[in-house]
Amino acid sequence: MIKRTLYFSNPAYLSKKNNQLVINYPEDKEKEKRPEEINTVPIEDIGIAILDNQQITITHGLLYSLLDNNAVLVTCDNSHMPNGLFLPLSGNTEQSEKFRAQIESSEPLKKQLWQQTITSKIINQAVLLRQNKILVTNMFTWAKKVRSGDPDNFEGRAAAYYWKNFFPIIPDFIRDRFGEPPNNLLNYGYAILRAIVARGLVGSGLLPTLGIHHSNKYNAYCLADDVMEPYRPFVDKLVLEIVSNGEDFYELTTSIKKQLLSIPVIDIMIGGEKSPLMVGVQTTTASVAKCFEGKARKIIYPEMS
Repeated sequence: MIKRTLYFSNPAYLSKKNNQLVINYPEDKEKEKRPEEINTVPIEDIGIAILDNQQITITHGLLYSLLDNNAVLVTCDNSHMPNGLFLPLSGNTEQSEKFRAQIESSEPLKKQLWQQTITSKIINQAVLLRQNKILVTNMFTWAKKVRSGDPDNFEGRAAAYYWKNFFPIIPDFIRDRFGEPPNNLLNYGYAILRAIVARGLVGSGLLPTLGIHHSNKYNAYCLADDVMEPYRPFVDKLVLEIVSNGEDFYELTTSIKKQLLSIPVIDIMIGGEKSPLMVGVQTTTASVAKCFEGKARKIIYPEMS
C-alpha cells in the first residue's frame, strides 16, 4: 500500500489518539468542534510527515508511533528547505543479521554495486534527455563502459553533458546545491527523495549511514545518497515540467511545493511493472539487502520510460 505524505506549513499541535494523528490548529481553540470535524489521519497510513513551520508542536507519543510504523519525519529550516530527518532505529525483524552482512561486505562487492548504480543512473538520464530531443549516443556509450567502482568517472562526464542540455530555456544552467534557481527546486525534490530512500533502507534492515560509495564522515545517510542516484532523473523530470510550464521558480511557492510533494506517488517502471516511486524504492532497498547477504547479485533499479 502506498503511504501518505503529509505536509504541515501552518502552526499546529500534533498529537495521537486511538492510533490516529490528531491535528489541532490555534484557531480551533476559539470554538468547540464536533467529533466529525476533528482532523485525523491513521498513523499506519503515513509514510512521510514534513514539518515546515517553527510553531508546530508534536507530542512524544505521536513521534514514537510514527517511528514505530516506519514513518519518516522531515523538519524544515527558516528558508523552508528540509534540514532534518527522523528515522526509526529498528525497522526489520532480522536487522542484526542484515547489519552484519552490510558491515562485512567486501570492497569488490561494493564497487560492483556502484557500477550497477551509475550505469542505471546514466541510462535514466540519457532516456530523459532523449525525450527532449537531445542527442544521447555518447551517454549510452558511457553507460556501457562503466567499470567496477567507476574509476573512469563516467558519472561525472555524463553529469556535465546532462546538465548542460537539461533546461532548454536556461542554456547556462549549472547544477550547484547553492546555485541559482531552479537549483532550489532540485534541492527540495532530492531532499524528499532522500527521505523516501532512507525510510526504505531502514525498512529493509540496513544502515543508511554505511554507503557503497559515498563515505563522508559527516554524512549520516551515505547509503541513501548512493541508492537514490538512479531515482534522481525522476525528480529532474518533475522539476523540468514545472520550469517548462512557466511557473516562477525563483522561490518555493505553495504550488511548486505541492507538485514536489507528489514525488512519492510518481509512476515508475521497475522490474517490468508500473509502481508508485515509494513502493519501487522498497523493491530497490530489499534487493540491496539481498546483495549484501549474497542472495542476489543485482540491485533492482527503476527504468525511465
